[in-house]
Amino acid sequence: MVKVYVPRDSTALSLGAGQTAKAIQAEADKRGIQIELVRNGSRGLFWLEPFVEVETEQGRVAYAPVESKDVVDLFDADFLQGGSHALNLGLTEEIEWLKKQQRLTFARVGIIDPVSLEDYIAHDGYNGLKNALKMTSAEIVKTVTDSGLRGRGGAAFPTGIKWNTVLNAPAEQKYIVCNADEGDSGTYSDRMIMEDDPFVLIEGMTIAAVAVGATQGYIYLRSEYPHALKTLNEAIVKAEAAGYLGDKICGSSHTFKLEVRRAAGAYVCGEETSLLESLEGKRGLVRFKPPLPAIEGLFGKPTVVNNVISLATVPIILDKGAQFYADYGMGRSRGTLPIQLAGNIKQGGLVELAFGATLRELLYEFGGGSATGKPIRAVQVGGPLGAFLPESQFDTPLDYEEFGKIWAVLGHGGIVAFDDTVDMSKMARYAFEFCAIESCGKCTPCRIGSTRGVELVDKITSGKEHIKNIQVLRDLSDTMLNGSLCALGGMTPYPVLSALNHFAEDFKPKDVNAKKAVV
Repeated sequence: MVKVYVPRDSTALSLGAGQTAKAIQAEADKRGIQIELVRNGSRGLFWLEPFVEVETEQGRVAYAPVESKDVVDLFDADFLQGGSHALNLGLTEEIEWLKKQQRLTFARVGIIDPVSLEDYIAHDGYNGLKNALKMTSAEIVKTVTDSGLRGRGGAAFPTGIKWNTVLNAPAEQKYIVCNADEGDSGTYSDRMIMEDDPFVLIEGMTIAAVAVGATQGYIYLRSEYPHALKTLNEAIVKAEAAGYLGDKICGSSHTFKLEVRRAAGAYVCGEETSLLESLEGKRGLVRFKPPLPAIEGLFGKPTVVNNVISLATVPIILDKGAQFYADYGMGRSRGTLPIQLAGNIKQGGLVELAFGATLRELLYEFGGGSATGKPIRAVQVGGPLGAFLPESQFDTPLDYEEFGKIWAVLGHGGIVAFDDTVDMSKMARYAFEFCAIESCGKCTPCRIGSTRGVELVDKITSGKEHIKNIQVLRDLSDTMLNGSLCALGGMTPYPVLSALNHFAEDFKPKDVNAKKAVV
């Protein structure tokens, strides 16, 4: 029986994968052909979704993008045997866009049925946990530390140091919390892991629990991710039934129970202490630090709070070893980063590469340039709080320290491209507006500063005391940067000042009369 793969990923579904899958099954039934229709995850080539694959003796052959109206022609062309057709892309593994990547965290994504535990295990799943159960807690933590893994949620804090703090914090109860409240613009790698390879996240959280002595875990899931919610819950049930969760994991003395909790729909709840407040059933307000969550976190107990990608990367480190992972990357940025290409880009999608690749390589070799064909004028890296980078900085390698040198952040690895029609003063205004809407209101620089920022940009672009208000804007940004309680207010100046510094011409008064008045 021929296996046909059609993705169940949210992006693929939004582009018609559900209808394509139904059409393929219906056409096979009509012709009396038996097929096994597998709903796999997306390979990440989003501009080619729905991305259909057929298993042949030579390997999986790809056809894309396949709409439901193309299905009859595909059957006529004998696509079940890898037949020639205009949509035939050849062997999936030979597609250059995929061949040039180094997929470690995303090694199984797009290959397996996300909710098949058998598929997961057949592709090296749970090898990491089995190795961890043979080690002491300190040995597990040392392995993660030696790998060089840093938080992939944006702060880039060394994962092993955080785990070690929780390990050495005396308490009868400890928690593992996964921050899955993915809200940055242009980011979707967390969602793809949860929808397309949920067991790798479950395994990573279980290893973390064994490492620090936690018995309860929570996945704090973005409320706008219904498909991830369903997939995670289904995977958790299967993991429990197979003994990979619950009491006496894999016959050991360790207990770990896991639940999914839906987020509050607020961007600020992506900040770890605000997340913990929300998880406790309170309003999502940022906590003062210290104490750190690793000492007093959820319900006042020592808590590991890590991003989805951080936790999903742990299994391959425990499977292949710390050195295997550390051999990828550059400087202090070890391993790989799942990069998400979005915005005005021809070939948007998920690219996993070792640290060290440049923005130019990503934008043009993988992204294919802008979707409009116009020059890419700016990119925003790291979500709505990330800096805008001009073309002169496109050769900067993706590395936490290298980005720091140009006053930018890698964040969650989201890259949003803009062509030469963008008005950067409007983008700066939006940064302030976004902060004003999403602020929890606890600290004055964020709560008031963001609103005043919107007003200042409007004054500047309308020509009201232009030079004076630009200086006031810089002073306000300095106050927010140094006086805000968390990164929401503290990083809003990044997009604002980078836009002002690199694209000053866009902040000149917009109407002719105002220009004359300033001159």
